Amino acid sequence: MQAKIPATVVTGFLGAGKTTLIRHMLENANGKRIALIINEFGDLGVDGDILKGCGDETCTEDDIMELSNGCICCTVADDFIPTMEKLLARENRPDHIVIETSGLALPQPLIRAFNWPEISTKVTVDGVVTVVDGKAVSEGRFAHNVAAVDAQRKLDENLDHETPLSELFEDQIACADMIVVNKSDLLGDTETDALVATLKADSRDGVQVVRTSMGKLPVDVLLGQGIGAEGDLDARHEVHHHHHDHDDDDHHDDHHHEHSHDEFQSFVVTRGEITDPKAFAEQVANVIRTHDILRLKGFAAVEGKPMRLTLQAVGPRVDTYFDRPFGSVARETRLVVIGQAGLDHATIEAALQA
Repeated sequence: MQAKIPATVVTGFLGAGKTTLIRHMLENANGKRIALIINEFGDLGVDGDILKGCGDETCTEDDIMELSNGCICCTVADDFIPTMEKLLARENRPDHIVIETSGLALPQPLIRAFNWPEISTKVTVDGVVTVVDGKAVSEGRFAHNVAAVDAQRKLDENLDHETPLSELFEDQIACADMIVVNKSDLLGDTETDALVATLKADSRDGVQVVRTSMGKLPVDVLLGQGIGAEGDLDARHEVHHHHHDHDDDDHHDDHHHEHSHDEFQSFVVTRGEITDPKAFAEQVANVIRTHDILRLKGFAAVEGKPMRLTLQAVGPRVDTYFDRPFGSVARETRLVVIGQAGLDHATIEAALQA
């Protein structure tokens, strides 16, 4: 039986930076074959054209499918399921599917659709990533250009939820497994820290909140969360109610300056053999919690075992399994640590080697 293909859902308002995030992911996919489903409407096909220009062997034109009949959460049966079936029926199936929702989509109905019998045995939701415009949200506006969001709303004939932006935002946060605070370069450190803290408080336990600018998120952080969100819908409460929107329409023009500083770092920690895999996994989980590490992966040499122990952690959730013999490779433990810039390299290394 073929393993289920992981699918990542990327949600967030118009202008939050979803396309930029996805383009960066495609440029750095490291040979992973990624299929894209894009739900853009109104300003038809703009995202599709931008992404088709990615010209990367990991994502050919056939790998990009567009759902242009309106908001994805309102056209699940007619549009989304048939598109997924077509994708899953291919001979050269993708390694990963990335779905970019429109800015007005409620993520929950889309996640629910992964339980439909037509696709439930073939695909699973790896994680829901909500991209927020850090500058707009810290100013209480949710979207950089509220007027553009309202124009998008008016163009969609199939949109059957008149959800106020504030409630739609809450739904996107409630459903997220990871929240990406984009355009953090337009905020000071204090403002960004305050926003990250607020979003952490407003989201479910274990949701990772990361900051970035220009959508530069390492592929290892974005993909491979292994959440299985479709089996966990009760935790992702929908807060929206169907009534009309009276959001203020004021917006300001922000000039975007690209900052070259790197917001993520990774480093390798090596140590000798370990004696107790279970205790080691707990030790790793504690180090991750203490230092807010996003991902940790690698392998360990266990005393008296010919096989190497593979270890993968997303946040404090650590999975381990024996995968293959060491053979002629040196018997050592080697872990790659990935997190936001500013990780205390020396302290983390000492804690993992303890």
